[in-house]
Amino acid sequence: MDKTPVTLGLMLRKPSAFLPVAMSLAGLALLLGHLAIYGVAREADEGAAAHLWQLLMAGQIPVLAFFAVKWLPKAPRQSLAVLAMQAGAALVAAAPVIYFNL
Repeated sequence: MDKTPVTLGLMLRKPSAFLPVAMSLAGLALLLGHLAIYGVAREADEGAAAHLWQLLMAGQIPVLAFFAVKWLPKAPRQSLAVLAMQAGAALVAAAPVIYFNL
């Protein structure tokens, strides 16, 4: 069994660590692009951008759960830092939706 210490940098290279952050950033980019093109006008029906954003945000949940189950017991301090980073990225991606009441 490999007993090398798990560092934060090593942990961030794991797909289950960086994928939720990447998905949040993709959702933020999608949202900001949609706002730049169409503005903040309310639509009668949610468009494709809204559905893609929702899929990106909801798709993070299984990856986050896998990460937490796998890494919290092994390296609690580093995994909590990664989980905080993932939560922060999700909040940043949700901020325009909350702010503009979309």
